[in-house]
Amino acid sequence: MRTGVRIEKWSMHTVETVLLVLMLGALTGIASRYVRAIPLPLIQIAIGALIAWPQKGLHIAFDPELFMLLFIPPLLFADGWRIPKREFFALARPILLLALVLVLFTVIGLGYLIHWMIPSMPLLVAFTLAAVVSPTDAVAVSAITRNLGMPHKTMHMLEGESLLNDASGLVAVKFAVAAVLTGAFSWSNVAKDFTWMALGGLVVGAAMGWGFSYARDAITRRVGDVAATQMVLLLVLLPFASYIVAENIGVSGILAAVAAGIATNFADLDRSNFISERLQTEGTWNMVESAFNGAIFLLLGLQLPSIMGTTILHSGHAWWALLGYVAAISFALLAVRWLWITIGVQRALRTAHREGKMAQPPSKLLNLATTMAGIRGAVTLAAALAIPVSMGDGSPFPERDLLIFLATGVILFTLILGAVTLPWILGRMPAHEDTEAQQEERAARMAACKAAIGSLTLTEDDVRKHNEEWVAQYQEVVGRITQEYRNRIHLLEDNSGVATTTEAQHDSVEMVHERRLRYVKEMELRLHCIQVERNTLYAERQAHRINDEMLRSAVSELDMAEVSLRKRLTVARKAAGMATADAAH
Repeated sequence: MRTGVRIEKWSMHTVETVLLVLMLGALTGIASRYVRAIPLPLIQIAIGALIAWPQKGLHIAFDPELFMLLFIPPLLFADGWRIPKREFFALARPILLLALVLVLFTVIGLGYLIHWMIPSMPLLVAFTLAAVVSPTDAVAVSAITRNLGMPHKTMHMLEGESLLNDASGLVAVKFAVAAVLTGAFSWSNVAKDFTWMALGGLVVGAAMGWGFSYARDAITRRVGDVAATQMVLLLVLLPFASYIVAENIGVSGILAAVAAGIATNFADLDRSNFISERLQTEGTWNMVESAFNGAIFLLLGLQLPSIMGTTILHSGHAWWALLGYVAAISFALLAVRWLWITIGVQRALRTAHREGKMAQPPSKLLNLATTMAGIRGAVTLAAALAIPVSMGDGSPFPERDLLIFLATGVILFTLILGAVTLPWILGRMPAHEDTEAQQEERAARMAACKAAIGSLTLTEDDVRKHNEEWVAQYQEVVGRITQEYRNRIHLLEDNSGVATTTEAQHDSVEMVHERRLRYVKEMELRLHCIQVERNTLYAERQAHRINDEMLRSAVSELDMAEVSLRKRLTVARKAAGMATADAAH
């Protein structure tokens, strides 16, 4: 009976904790809009630490495997789903050099440095710590550099690096932990197992992503957008399913979640007509990303007092020595990163600039900004907390508390250093405009407008099928719509701004019966034009003339305009039907 009571209390406490963390995540997100000088992750860490600092504060502990399952797959899936694929593949070489080769150098070089600096930490545990701190966090970089002028292509490169080194870093952690637990390490076995886990994870994730997309298409072809809510729910569960299936067959669940996100995004390019599903998906993933990222940084703050207290009291190291280790490891990380960018990635960046894939040529300031953008965040914390508590024989995992303390310190150190230095560096870089992206967006919108105008032309068969009055009314409505599109094209050609969807306003209350019918026809034609615009934008994306970000932004405008028009059309049709009934009476 007591056991049952304890389980019930623990469950209630867990639910309360989750609700509190989600609430605080939302409140800190609102607060960050007013305190723009401090990055949101730092605000969340500070609030979490304040809540947990008192002796009777909030103290929580998650099962490491559960922690990794709950937080990492949806975040990596969302990154794979959102990242601009054109830029990702165009900058593949520098991204791979940063995400794979730099991780390998970091794990080896930093591992030996940590073991030399802290002899009490076994070499394999030092490699584990180096693997834990190897992934970067593009979300934290974005929070710091918002509106500071970080070049878009550089930001895309950092996002691609973060996406892949999350996976490579966590796979490296898995091998390092396994080596600590078994006491055996072989480079040949590691290479073979890494290849199996990486390729297997990618295949499993891609297969599940494409399989889900195929099943979704088969269902929605029959029922349309009626099942949008259910499809969005299944999409949210897809990263968890990919992760679990991959882990159960012995391959990388992390890479499976990434591959599922990328595969699903490619499949979405053929789903231009499913407006309700698209709007719900965008809103749902915005909420999931915000909630999970906020929860992880709040959890870091909640863990911070106990991590610091336990380590300082029981590690056998003075507090100033511990802080020195954190600073030394952080500077070593940034030094290795700067050297690799300057020596190993410089040529790839120059090649990308010559080919037009990067607007800004590599320079000392840009290299320094890219170096300081190597901020550690959510994935590092998740990897650190996922380190097993005990060995296979039941003995404690060597220096686990010290490892978590140092990883946490590196997160805080790089966050604060980045928050201080990145605005200073970016403020001294020459001003630039992403004219290429603006030109691409203007060209795509102009193509959509011209396609909409072209779709309104009457064919000879259409003229023969209808009487002269119908043709005259049609041409009158088409004339107004065409003029609006020409005005938008004129604005786009003059570079005076990106013209969005416009609609003529009408007073449907005072319309006579013919006017109501004409209004209905106009709304139907406007909906037709919006559908043509959207299909043209998807064709532009499939031809790689715009990227996913531009497509998502432009299509979102059209989707909201279509939702508004459909509501107005429904009202107009009812009004026209009532007028017909009154006239017959």
